[in-house]
Amino acid sequence: MRTTQWFLSPGERGNPSTRLESRHQGDLAWTEGNLVRPLIHGATYFAELNHRVTQMRDGDLLMFADWRGDSNERLAGMPDTEIGKVFADATRRGVDVRGLLWRSHWDGLAFSAAENRHLGDEINDAGGECLLDMRVRIGGSHHQKFVILRHRQRPDLDIAFLGGIDLCHGRRDDSAHGGDPQPQPMAAVYGPRPPWHDVQLAISGPAVGDVETVFRERWEDPQALSRSPMRWLADRVRHDNPTRTPLPPQQADPEPVGHHPVQLLRTYPSRAGGYPFAPRGERSVARGYAKAVNQARRLIYIEDQYLWSPEVAAMFAAALQRNSELHLIAVLPRFPDQDGRISKPPNLLGRERAIATLRNAAPGRVAFYGLESPEGVPVYVHAKVCIIDDQWASVGSDNFNRRSWTHDSELSAAVYHPEYARELRLNLADEHLERDGQVDDLHDLAHMFTALADCANALQRWYDGGCQGARPPGRLRPINDGALTPFTRAWATPLYHLLYDPDGRPVSLKMRRSF
Repeated sequence: MRTTQWFLSPGERGNPSTRLESRHQGDLAWTEGNLVRPLIHGATYFAELNHRVTQMRDGDLLMFADWRGDSNERLAGMPDTEIGKVFADATRRGVDVRGLLWRSHWDGLAFSAAENRHLGDEINDAGGECLLDMRVRIGGSHHQKFVILRHRQRPDLDIAFLGGIDLCHGRRDDSAHGGDPQPQPMAAVYGPRPPWHDVQLAISGPAVGDVETVFRERWEDPQALSRSPMRWLADRVRHDNPTRTPLPPQQADPEPVGHHPVQLLRTYPSRAGGYPFAPRGERSVARGYAKAVNQARRLIYIEDQYLWSPEVAAMFAAALQRNSELHLIAVLPRFPDQDGRISKPPNLLGRERAIATLRNAAPGRVAFYGLESPEGVPVYVHAKVCIIDDQWASVGSDNFNRRSWTHDSELSAAVYHPEYARELRLNLADEHLERDGQVDDLHDLAHMFTALADCANALQRWYDGGCQGARPPGRLRPINDGALTPFTRAWATPLYHLLYDPDGRPVSLKMRRSF
């Protein structure tokens, strides 16, 4: 069966403790019969989420997990569509609303502790249960971003959303890339309303039960939500000790509605005390990519926030060296999201090394691009997409770095289906090249590589020539970070390894350089 060449088998996940392994029949470690719809841009996702949640009724169940949530982010751009209000109103209608928000580090380090607490408080005050979850490795985070909607008497409406889009400020952008009217502060180069490129999936069918299982495993973890006595004391002072009641029994998986096989890939770190559902962690994200990349023969297309890690770059480099016809395209942020004197160099250091590794492995067969809006403002690429040979495609919360593959909690959905993978690639290329739907020539994977190169080079020449004449079509610019000085590399390297791209594997796997 060809699917087994691309998806992990049960044993290959490397975590026999998870219910994701036992809930499938036979030898399958994935579900068949799903319909997966990519929702490109936060505005698209938020509008559908708003519509779906407002239709929920008494006895339905809403579960969500997030890295950051802003209670006043407007899902539909209008008053009364704020995420906190929409979820709280659902609770008041009798919907059972359960949330797991990362508790976050101190806000003084530009994190989101206060914002997550505000969203949780609004849901809890309405009668829901939203927990601030700090059951992470030291310095880590819960980076998963997903929502599951189950309907007691209307199972045909059951759906799961997962991907890279948080329920927070800055994400509600669209194809025009004017930025979210409720922006999040970023590097000055992105302007007062930073343009944002992202992707979320809408999944219908049996895989909804898998996504729900991911939530239930975390919810049912009996460990304390935090190990910090300071946090215990703060919660006591604020009288903030929400109860954690059992979830209702899980319904049967939704009936098949499509033809997309879906496999969930996750990361959980090796953590003192472990997780009951992943005692030594889980690294199926890394293992899933490794297996799929090993099948690559013609084109690997990536959109990612952080292409950093030497281990990740080495995996792609080995595939490029094995196959002389294989090409790689990566669409990345042109600039880091933060431009501080301390924060910026470690970002550039990791990417500089990864890009150099890939260019050395396959000169002329790799390309790295940034995006800009039609007005010439850089677009921050937050998407986490990988498409291989128009066969296999993954969208999720994980980036191509060691942190996402070993240290934080992550969740992605891989789909093995040629039509799905091709349509996703063409839709993304259509926008980046400003083709207005004229993409027939891009069905040829080799031409895809040259078309993006021609577009990006033409736009760069226009800038180099002083922006004379009409602006060429397209939104791609070649990545050109410049070289860091030896002194900058010297001080940025330990920060990069310890803070920006840490390793959450057990010692035995680190020693074997394995996932």
